[in-house]
Amino acid sequence: MGLTLTMAACGAPEQVFETVERSASLGALPPMKTTASYPVVAPQRSNMSIAKDFLDLTYSLENGTEIKTLSRFEGPITVRVQGRAPYSMGPDLRAFLDRLNTEAQIDISLTTGAANITVELVPRRDFDRYASNAACFVKPRVSSWREFEKRAGTDHLRFSTLTERDKMAVFIPEDVSPQEIRTCLHEELAQAIGPLNDLYRLTQSVFNDDDTHVVLTGFDMLILRAYYDPEMRSGLTRAEAAQRIMSILARINPMGQTITTPDHLTDETPAVWKNALEGAIGNGLTLDERYRNAQRAVNIANDSGWTDARAALSYYQLGRMSFSINPEGAKYAFNRAETLYRALPDTDLQLARIDLQRAALALLEGDNARVIDIAQTRLPTFLTAANAVSTAELLMMTSEAHAALGNTKESQHARLDSLGWARYGMGRNDEIARRLGQISALRTAY
Repeated sequence: MGLTLTMAACGAPEQVFETVERSASLGALPPMKTTASYPVVAPQRSNMSIAKDFLDLTYSLENGTEIKTLSRFEGPITVRVQGRAPYSMGPDLRAFLDRLNTEAQIDISLTTGAANITVELVPRRDFDRYASNAACFVKPRVSSWREFEKRAGTDHLRFSTLTERDKMAVFIPEDVSPQEIRTCLHEELAQAIGPLNDLYRLTQSVFNDDDTHVVLTGFDMLILRAYYDPEMRSGLTRAEAAQRIMSILARINPMGQTITTPDHLTDETPAVWKNALEGAIGNGLTLDERYRNAQRAVNIANDSGWTDARAALSYYQLGRMSFSINPEGAKYAFNRAETLYRALPDTDLQLARIDLQRAALALLEGDNARVIDIAQTRLPTFLTAANAVSTAELLMMTSEAHAALGNTKESQHARLDSLGWARYGMGRNDEIARRLGQISALRTAY
């Protein structure tokens, strides 16, 4: 089978939207479920390690281009929304801006007039003309899609030329799920106001292309708070910021002064590994091609002597790509990824993602009790991390496991619960039905 389950995580008290829809293939759908609040979890790492991350995030772009000076908004920041926004986007955006105000202490608010940051939802056909492989993206010095189209491909939109920020635009396709919109808000607004780089070595951050976290973490809020600290300002060089960041972190994160954690590997991540890893994750390739890319990423990690999150992620992706090709190889890869992640701080969510894949393997092999055990252990982790997709998928597996064991009532309850989360995480009814069919096929294949 070609199923490769892409699981992540979900969070805390849930909010239910009181609307019930009906789908021809799914029947009556329960109210949509999502999280209403997010626990603040401080990074369990030393300030010295966090300072290194701050500088690397701030003074490079994802493509390796050096940024000579820090740029940020100087003064209060306003945000507006344009385009066809779904109902869920309003509460999600307001909750996110509230977090930025309270946790990162950034003066940012929603407005209906002219704004520093415009979030625009764009028809899919228009979006794909410029970024068919991206979930969403942010550009500087424009305030609308029309402006962006006029400036596309010019130096006007280059982040490396910024000295201070005055306006930014975040573009999101109209046809994605509520969770994808929320993730785009978190990831792209964070880069619109703060650091522009992503680092694969980070374990508790959305400033990482591994797709583990779908909302800003305690680490991310700490980075943004330092970014907007009064001691920082637009125009600072890396050397000047390095002279200030430790005193800032000592003041805003005193716990980090008492924690001793191993430093991250400081070697540069080579482009050849990034290309292999992204080839394992990305769309548009066959399963066999993605498998070979994952194996290449593992080989590069091993040859480089890595034992950090990059090596763990390589094995995790190899496990996913091995799922239907070589189940025993998948188990080995997941075990290796687990060993590497357990040696690192702040990796509970990564470990839960591995167990979600193991639940799928257990369902495939008819080990239904194992599926239920994993669900009992890992559902709280996914709920806390605010990922409705992973929550829904694990509940779907639980429903299938209970059905196989003859537990009809428990199976129906898990299925109904999964659909509430799926409406938020997966969006369209056809996508929910497709995912249900994939997971049901795992059980019937046994």
